[in-house]
Amino acid sequence: MESGNPILQSVRLDKWLWAARFYKTRALAKEMINGGKVHYNGARTKSSKNAEVGAVLKIRQGYDEKEVVIIKLSEQRQNATLAQTLYEETAQSVQKRTANAEARRLNILNNPSPDTKPDKKQRRELLRAKSGDY
Repeated sequence: MESGNPILQSVRLDKWLWAARFYKTRALAKEMINGGKVHYNGARTKSSKNAEVGAVLKIRQGYDEKEVVIIKLSEQRQNATLAQTLYEETAQSVQKRTANAEARRLNILNNPSPDTKPDKKQRRELLRAKSGDY
């Protein structure tokens, strides 16, 4: 036991995500969990779910999706180097993220922007197509 803190058996998921520095605030972590951006052992979950050592989390942040395994539990937010010791990202997740980053860099995932803006006639056609009036 370090500095009188008992060994934690479980911690609320939103509190753990905040302590592991995935989100800046607990409120934001709770919002992301409730929005379906965080999956606990392959299923949607609630922010009040108790995180346990060995659980697998899928966390979507922007374009990236990380798959991490919980190694340690913490209720306190500490510096970034200590926060990184709370989890371990899977090799498959790292590989997938780097491949997606490279594809984004080469503009494969996103549609390339056109060289010119559409003229008045093309804008009208686009609006008709979007509204389903064709």
